[in-house]
Amino acid sequence: MSGRAASGVLWLTAQKWATRLLGFVTIALLTRMLSPEDFGTVAAASTVLPFFFLLADLGFAAYIVQVDKSDRRMLSTAFWFSLLAGVVLCAALFALAPLLGVAFRDDGVVPVLQALSLWVLLTAAGSVPMALLRRDMRFAVLAGQGAAAAAVAQIVAIVMAVSGMGVWALVGQSLVAPAITTVLAWFTATWRPAFAFSRSEFRTMATFGGQVLGVEFVAMLRAWGEAAVISAMLGIGALGYMNIAQRLVQVVQDLTGSAIVPVTQVAFAKIRDDPARLLGAYLRALRLTYFALSLPLTLLAVTAPLLVPMAFGSGWAPSQHVAQVLALAGVLSVGAWLDHGLFYGLGRPGTWFVYALIIDGLTLGTTFALAGFGLVAIAWGFLVVCVVATVTRWFLTSRLLQARPGEVARPFGFLVVAVLASGATGWGVARLTTDWPVWGSLILIGLAVLTVHLLTTRLLAPRVLPEALAMLARSKVGARFPRLRRWAGAASSSPPAPAGGIGGEQT
Repeated sequence: MSGRAASGVLWLTAQKWATRLLGFVTIALLTRMLSPEDFGTVAAASTVLPFFFLLADLGFAAYIVQVDKSDRRMLSTAFWFSLLAGVVLCAALFALAPLLGVAFRDDGVVPVLQALSLWVLLTAAGSVPMALLRRDMRFAVLAGQGAAAAAVAQIVAIVMAVSGMGVWALVGQSLVAPAITTVLAWFTATWRPAFAFSRSEFRTMATFGGQVLGVEFVAMLRAWGEAAVISAMLGIGALGYMNIAQRLVQVVQDLTGSAIVPVTQVAFAKIRDDPARLLGAYLRALRLTYFALSLPLTLLAVTAPLLVPMAFGSGWAPSQHVAQVLALAGVLSVGAWLDHGLFYGLGRPGTWFVYALIIDGLTLGTTFALAGFGLVAIAWGFLVVCVVATVTRWFLTSRLLQARPGEVARPFGFLVVAVLASGATGWGVARLTTDWPVWGSLILIGLAVLTVHLLTTRLLAPRVLPEALAMLARSKVGARFPRLRRWAGAASSSPPAPAGGIGGEQT
């Protein structure tokens, strides 16, 4: 199971990297052929689409992934509902487009939004077969299909832009990707629906899915509320600075940890009937997640003053310190990615919904209270909320796993020490290389942070690196490298650390 999970994380992470890199090239080309108004029109229209898709899916895909047994009747019920809801919501979005155009104060949004209404239908039609692929842990297939769809869609966008089609090049890109993904998912899932609909199955799925839907809606409303507070109290320019800082942190998280939730949700669901195995798997995954995601976020916290002006220009200087604090907050919230998959995989989205409601409400309240003090104060407030959220999850997760809170919290110890030690070292190197070229300073800082982070982890949590190597060796990727298997075997045969250490290893 750990090998299949590692394979899934590697494949989905590789897809994210490939899509992002190709996307950067595509954006670089399109920005030279399209106007900022074209991008703004599609961006405005795209903000509406997720709400409609959530209503069409109703969380049924998440239910299919974690349910103990699935049959054709249950899957057919989910499919016919999603398809019918997709058709209705597509038509509703088409009809509401003129009103939304008035809200956005842009007549150009109306035809774009009407065309993009097909996105809801295309995505809803593929939700069940894609959920089946996730349930079977066929993440390599999903990654390949996603990368292929993104590549074709970006080529289509470039061709349409060269042909002088303007904003419709971006619309075409937005529709081609889900169309290809849906077709490929149906082809590879080898499942076909029956003409059947079960009211009892629908009620069961709707109860579970409604809680999943609630989590997503709360997150969206919190994001909208924060944007409204910042723009109203600090101005639209401040919202732009905050957005760039958030995007920088989000890119780092996407490229390193976006595969954790979909993979762990399936993996935990498959072993939830064995409490001892589940607890051991969770603690091992928690240590590895802390180790893997804290390193790039710590590096971002140190190098943001260099990265922001290099990537976005000197005019975005106010985003630098905000990005640094948000990166530290991201380190604290690393465990939330894993816990999200755990609660969904064990069929407890209701508990996670209550947790998300409280934490997102606290985040919005903190933003409102600190907005008068500036963006950096808001970022520090979010960091404090992350501390509260982390401690809260220790108690929620320990209760779910029937373990002691201290047992769940123990791996956090080596994380704090590793982040503080590597971050302080990186900051010191940054101070010593202020007169160096930017690239030279970044490389030296990166090497310093990486070295100290690895050494600290090896000292305080000596089983983390062998566990990571062992998981890689058991994955399909590791199967192609016999030397990695031998290296992992040698590392795992070393004497275990004493129980109760700061990393929480077991003898």
